[in-house]
Amino acid sequence: MKKAQLKKIIKSPKLRLIYASEVAGYADVAKQIIDLAVFGAAQNRSYRRLADFTDTIGNRVSGSNNLEMAIKYMYNAMVQDGLDVHLEPVKIPHWVRGKESAEMTAPRAKTLAILGLGSSVGTPPEGIEAEVLVVQSFEELKRRASEAAGRIVVFNQPYVSYGETVAYRAYGASEAAKVGAVATLIRSVTPFSINSPHTGWQDYQDGVKRIPTACITVEDTELMWRMAQRGQKIVVKLTMGAKTLPDADSFNTVAEIKGWQHPEQVVLLSGHLDSWDVGQGAMDDGGGAMISWEALSLIKDLGLRPRRTLRTVLWTAEEQGGVGAQQYFNLHKVNMSNFDLVMESDLGTFTPIGLQFTGSDAAQKVMEEVVKLLAPINTTKLEAHGEGTDISPWMQAGVPGASLHVADSRYFWFHHSEGDTMSVQDPRDMDLCSALWAVVAYVVADLQEMLPR
Repeated sequence: MKKAQLKKIIKSPKLRLIYASEVAGYADVAKQIIDLAVFGAAQNRSYRRLADFTDTIGNRVSGSNNLEMAIKYMYNAMVQDGLDVHLEPVKIPHWVRGKESAEMTAPRAKTLAILGLGSSVGTPPEGIEAEVLVVQSFEELKRRASEAAGRIVVFNQPYVSYGETVAYRAYGASEAAKVGAVATLIRSVTPFSINSPHTGWQDYQDGVKRIPTACITVEDTELMWRMAQRGQKIVVKLTMGAKTLPDADSFNTVAEIKGWQHPEQVVLLSGHLDSWDVGQGAMDDGGGAMISWEALSLIKDLGLRPRRTLRTVLWTAEEQGGVGAQQYFNLHKVNMSNFDLVMESDLGTFTPIGLQFTGSDAAQKVMEEVVKLLAPINTTKLEAHGEGTDISPWMQAGVPGASLHVADSRYFWFHHSEGDTMSVQDPRDMDLCSALWAVVAYVVADLQEMLPR
């Protein structure tokens, strides 16, 4: 059947039933996958794998020895699991935090909990001690530009949503440097805090002086805001040993079950293996990496082999802006027409709610049928907009993309902080996520036709 015919079929309500009945024919297989993941021998397996991995390796920031150990660990584990595994070399950033501290010295002495931001420069060895200017927005900074020279600018922006508020973490340093600031301290991008700083990547603008930048806690930011409102003079001493080393060698880790009919065609599942250098990186994104491995394990354990190849990719250096994934895209885009669906889990593996999808109207109709197979675990919702830093180059090029939607209201409580540990993970939630991931990937990879573009 030609793709043009397929699109016609899906658009015609009568003929769409033909396609729906093909997908419905997978109900038994879908139930087998779900039963194995949630009630069978694989119950709690993805959670155990994640615990063993994060307890053994710890956090794994781009360029670190820990990340290298993590890649070796996962390579060996997936080989032992009987999968076809290989490594694809890439170059990644190597930023090192070094020793860091911050202290308010006026109007009273107080230690501030900080986490330097990725790619930040350090301070001189003796640190920077300066008066503070507290602002609540980029607009206020512009209005008060004449007060900023020689100051440490503290951004006390309210948390609206991660997507909107993260601009302060990303661009705060350069915006403050433009008006003469000597350093910036950014309110952590989180809706909830127990005096916990949250790190993340930041971007210096070309041609703008690079000044040290770190995140501080919601509590300390609000304290300094209140002091400033009273007209009190605030002085902070900031010391950061951060530095950027030459790019490091790393790998994207790839595991496959080869397709029996169209091995060159691919359904890709993914999560990222790197994390920040705090916490355990269990949630971001150990869970996403583990369910992307677990999905292949479930399919292999059931003796299933789809028409097309199932390929799990564990990305490196996602936290630095999808660095490993971009190099993967550059290498493989020549075969773009063979990529059927790209999937990414990077917003936690809490209770699954549904699947987010980006693709043509015709592909959407197919995916609406596929998610109906998830009725036993009550995740039959297909939502708009697949998302993920690592799969976005593919989606922008027109390849269908999907992401896992979970009950993620707590995600940014722990994100990029010391709180991202195994304690936030739940074994049953991970089983459900693994089941959803495996069913969607297997069925799409085994349908007669690729998803229409």
